[in-house]
Amino acid sequence: MNRATGGAISRAAHIAQSIGDVLSTRIGTRVMRREYGSLLPDLVDHPANDATRIRAYAATALALMTWEPRIMVQRIQLQGATLQGKAVIDIECILVDTNEPLNLSVPLQLGGSL
Repeated sequence: MNRATGGAISRAAHIAQSIGDVLSTRIGTRVMRREYGSLLPDLVDHPANDATRIRAYAATALALMTWEPRIMVQRIQLQGATLQGKAVIDIECILVDTNEPLNLSVPLQLGGSL
């Protein structure tokens, strides 16, 4: 189900929606499920260098391995973040139950907005 409209969506769209939620949720902020989320929002104010990019990949992989059991991640590519905290993450993965490849491009809102 699409969380914005309540309408039906495809399986791939639901997985992308779930990934966006997991990655943009700061750990410790979800009531009754404090461990849910990722470390990605904590990296928003870090310098845009190679070390931060590696931390972002690690935070993404760890969160998806923990919270999205429907996929097995094979490749993560972070597309440039803007000053408003918007970024796009491209994920190549395999659906666990069917072994089919799936490529997703997930928009993230990690910081404030203007």
